[in-house]
Amino acid sequence: MKYVTISTSIIYINKDMINQRIDNFILKKFKNVPKSMIYRIIRTGKIKINQKKIKPDYKLKNGDVLKIPPIKILCNTKKQFFPLNNAKILMNSILYEDNDLLIINKPSGIAVHGGSGCNFGVIEYFRKLRPLNTFLELVHRIDRETSGILMLAKKRISLVSLHKQLRENKIKKEYTALVHGLWPRHIKKISEPLLKIQFKYNQKKVFIHKNGKPSETYFYIKKQFSTSTLLSIFPKTGRTHQIRVHALHAGHPIFFDQRYGQSHLDANIKNNIHIARLLLHSYKINFIHPKNGNKICITAPLDVSFKNYLNNMI
Repeated sequence: MKYVTISTSIIYINKDMINQRIDNFILKKFKNVPKSMIYRIIRTGKIKINQKKIKPDYKLKNGDVLKIPPIKILCNTKKQFFPLNNAKILMNSILYEDNDLLIINKPSGIAVHGGSGCNFGVIEYFRKLRPLNTFLELVHRIDRETSGILMLAKKRISLVSLHKQLRENKIKKEYTALVHGLWPRHIKKISEPLLKIQFKYNQKKVFIHKNGKPSETYFYIKKQFSTSTLLSIFPKTGRTHQIRVHALHAGHPIFFDQRYGQSHLDANIKNNIHIARLLLHSYKINFIHPKNGNKICITAPLDVSFKNYLNNMI
């Protein structure tokens, strides 16, 4: 392992940086620095704002002057490979863009951010492809295996506005999924608390548990086939893996879900086109534009593999 030392940094906080906690700001800026080190240098007063010690929950203000002491960073000596094919796919997946927002139809199999064995996720791709965008952050996340709508903010003020809408349940999302079996018509809502458990090697799995966070998902039947059901799904809350776990709880796991599905059901499927992706897609999103206040509705068409699989079942 090789380390490099970053010299003292002076950062002048502008309007695109405000209202975020100092600890989160530093963690994003120095991703190769252990969290424990970041919190230690904040706690000991080595990080200063306007020449004063601050606490980790301090929120940045316009005009603040942030001073960061020299920090030793782990340097990856292996040259990172930038997959141009994925970059081209993502550039062709843009559904909507203006000065405040970038919304894409994320393909299944591409993570929203790097980590857990992959160097590049959606956010890293677009930061590299759009070097003139001084600010670019994920508004929300969807699973790596899930396809569909993903929103990125191009301004801090837009990110804050959309996060407020998420907290107040003003952003409405609709998903499409194919599940095993005939979904019972009387099951239109599942409200089961979800608990996320972290395992070794940074892997996580979500379980229904009384000590979990409140979660609510609405299910509507779009079409029923002989042994499966196409659903429209409306999550009221946005917990990790919420739709997948609630579908499993109902006894109707989503097709080809390697984490929460049932492999013996997937194995019995006559799969003429050899699809193996999770058949869950973020189809539609409704929100208020953070700048002009207009109501926006964006839809993302199903990809070719998902669409072909459905056509194959008719």
